[in-house]
Amino acid sequence: MRLPLDCELIVRLGAFAGGFLVIALWETTAPRRARSLERWSRWPGNVGVVVLDTLLVRVLFPTATIGVALMAEARGWGLFNLLSLPAAVSVIASVLLLDLAIWAQHALFHWLPILWRLHRMHHADLDVDVTTGIRFHPLEILLSLFIKFVVVTTLGAPALAVLIFEVLLNLSSMFNHANIRLAPRLDRIARLLVVTPDMHRVHHSISRLETDSNFGFNFPWWDRLFGTYRAQPEAGHDAMIIGIEGFRDTRELRLDRMLLQPFRGPEPPSPDAVD
Repeated sequence: MRLPLDCELIVRLGAFAGGFLVIALWETTAPRRARSLERWSRWPGNVGVVVLDTLLVRVLFPTATIGVALMAEARGWGLFNLLSLPAAVSVIASVLLLDLAIWAQHALFHWLPILWRLHRMHHADLDVDVTTGIRFHPLEILLSLFIKFVVVTTLGAPALAVLIFEVLLNLSSMFNHANIRLAPRLDRIARLLVVTPDMHRVHHSISRLETDSNFGFNFPWWDRLFGTYRAQPEAGHDAMIIGIEGFRDTRELRLDRMLLQPFRGPEPPSPDAVD
């Protein structure tokens, strides 16, 4: 199936805007944790960085991953362009493999100190909510985009699969960072299929042992398969501390300091450090 490029931006912006609005309202009506800071002190920097990220990607790579998928299809590059598989199989397999690749990328950004310096801006937020899910350093966004270019080309992922994956990734990142309350029984069932907010919130603990767990965005299976799954934070969700030591001053929530953060501060503690 050929996917016109002009519909990609409409679909992604529509899904983002709708998802953001629904989750933000949900957080207001059924919060999981009491906020440690008011939204006005965090949201300008978090929203500012996603605007900068979006403009940067659109200027440098107007067609992004969809364009790469269409180019690979036109030139016969990649696994699924060489195999004669039903379209539905190629789409489903591509979405799953792309999600696995993003899981591996996320783990790598934690384990390599130079990459952690880029990624830690995401973890330095002092609360976790829908805006945390879109708070990523522009250099991390660009590096992640190049990694996706390589994976999409290697797989020969159909453009439709890439669009589905990108929309899911964006929506799931906002959802699993959301400060929303799910009934415990619903959470236990849901996290068999998707990464829930309670599952991902563990990943934002100030404890490095908990930070280096639950790397999934869309699907929870990779963490269980590779032994990085942690069901609950040791201190419990209400008492757990969110953020990173050394970046807990509220000045670090300003956009200028967020952008400069990878170039400041000490190296991260060793992965086996216990807070």
